[in-house]
Amino acid sequence: QVQLVESGGGLVQAGGSLRLSCAASGLTFRIYGVAWFRQAPGKEREFVAAISWSVANTAYLDSVKGRFTISRDNAENTVYLQMSNLKPEDTAIYYCAADRSRWGFRDSREYDYWGQGTQVTVSS
Repeated sequence: QVQLVESGGGLVQAGGSLRLSCAASGLTFRIYGVAWFRQAPGKEREFVAAISWSVANTAYLDSVKGRFTISRDNAENTVYLQMSNLKPEDTAIYYCAADRSRWGFRDSREYDYWGQGTQVTVSS
């Protein structure tokens, strides 16, 4: 049974930082591309960042470039999203998603597996 479990969300003031984690089980993690998406109330789910299985490639939403960093530890079956200089507009539920043997798609429909999400709230 494949599981993706996000953690690390919370309430933070604008300008603060959080690190999200996505722990995977039940799949050969090292062959999956992984992405973070987010969904704010009343809005569509939005691509945030992606990382290839080899760690060599990453991609970001323009508005988070320079503030967010995606990384992964294949030995620990975990992907991270380090978020710095957070803004109120970053407030959303953050989801991780996995795609077998591909990476970088910005369309959420391309992904095979999803986590349950973790809430990030940034106060002004």
